[in-house]
Amino acid sequence: KSYDPTFAYELAVILREGLARMHDKQENIFYYITVMNENYKHPSISIDSEEGILKGMYLFKEFNNNGKIKIQLLGCGTILREMIAAAEVLSKEYNIDSDVWSVTSFNELRKEAIETERYNLLNPDKKPKKTYIEECLSSTEGPIIAASDYMRLNSDQIRPFTSKAFYSF
Repeated sequence: KSYDPTFAYELAVILREGLARMHDKQENIFYYITVMNENYKHPSISIDSEEGILKGMYLFKEFNNNGKIKIQLLGCGTILREMIAAAEVLSKEYNIDSDVWSVTSFNELRKEAIETERYNLLNPDKKPKKTYIEECLSSTEGPIIAASDYMRLNSDQIRPFTSKAFYSF
């Protein structure tokens, strides 16, 4: 399992889960976690974000000034802080609303989406399941802009599982 957390509470949730699975449950699993050494203020954990942190994304903050346009900003690791800054500029200077999503793992989101896609393919007689990405983004407004500190391909890997205009950086 690979993660790219931005804030200390995200790292704490991931480490706690990893230790429980690897040590307590003795699962044969490996965690790859990217951390950074930049000095910045870390917010408190948001309510009900633990499940999303482990699944790969959660809504970090909404910027609502009742603008005419709304967009979805997805960022991970060091880039999430830039997405938050971009949301502030868009809100204050251009009256564009946005939802900022902390993506702790584009890889975990893709894995879950592929598993859901496979389940739906093998069970055509059952009600199709929604991917976690769909659960998060299907009721939101506007295009999706996703970015990470890696090659564009990293954030682009969830594109097939969204039904909105999608731009990756």
